[in-house]
Amino acid sequence: MLYAVILNVMTIDQFLQHLSNALSLGSLYALIAIGYTMVYGILRLINFAHGDVFMLGGYIAFYCITVFFMPWWAGFAVAFCLTGIFGIALERVAYKPLRSSPKISIMISAIGASFLIENLAIVIFGGRPKGFEAPDFFSAVLHFGSVSIVAISIVIPILTAVLLGLLVFIIHGTKTGMAMRAVSTDLNAARLMAIDVNRVVSFTFGAGSALAAVGGVMWAIKYPQLNPTMGMIPGLKCFIAAVVGGIGNITGAVLGGLLLGLIEIMIIAFLPTLTGYRDAFAFILLIVVLLVKPSGLLGKNQIEKV
Repeated sequence: MLYAVILNVMTIDQFLQHLSNALSLGSLYALIAIGYTMVYGILRLINFAHGDVFMLGGYIAFYCITVFFMPWWAGFAVAFCLTGIFGIALERVAYKPLRSSPKISIMISAIGASFLIENLAIVIFGGRPKGFEAPDFFSAVLHFGSVSIVAISIVIPILTAVLLGLLVFIIHGTKTGMAMRAVSTDLNAARLMAIDVNRVVSFTFGAGSALAAVGGVMWAIKYPQLNPTMGMIPGLKCFIAAVVGGIGNITGAVLGGLLLGLIEIMIIAFLPTLTGYRDAFAFILLIVVLLVKPSGLLGKNQIEKV
């Protein structure tokens, strides 16, 4: 039935073309959403500056390649590492001093950090958008019959799957991951078990920020333009993806990101007149999920500790 409806609206080749775009965009959302859900899972904190960390990853890669003339792979590696370090520093400065304070204080600090990073980026990088020249490898067009797909649209889902697999292995197969799960369950009890909570929190912020940098670089390649506020809307959408999937659940964050990308692209494909309302679909999805299943698709109902 669904197949017949699709054929009545568009050809199967057009459908596959849109599906590849949806998978690519959803994978980008998933990469960023993982950072949100990791931090929330450990500290019950929404890191509203995460979208700005995503933006910094793209800018660092841009300057490594254009100013320091690094090969693209080296520039990307430096961007991932420096952004991860920045995430750790952000937690130490903006969040750690308030860890025992009311949650509203940490949330205000996160919002303030977001505005500070954006405005510093405008001062340092300039407000004028910069073009990000993608390496030829990522710009190549691959043909599968009559379907044409840019290489970056294939690289992004594969990279997301690899990084998700690595993260799941770390969480479930290493001592650091065991400590993360312990801190997520009960932070104070983890301290009593001689777990270095500060180290676990720093690792979480570093890993989440590095994943955001991967998303920022991939975003800059797919949509080759950088500006200091580029992380605002994607950051909000990825927060929505994390909530939809079940915030605190890494697999749920990926599912939420893929679902959001699929809905966003497919609605526009079937109803082009709604293109101007593209960003609104994410918020509509959030409202529907919160009304039907407030804990998210893969989330569990939890009682908030006071």
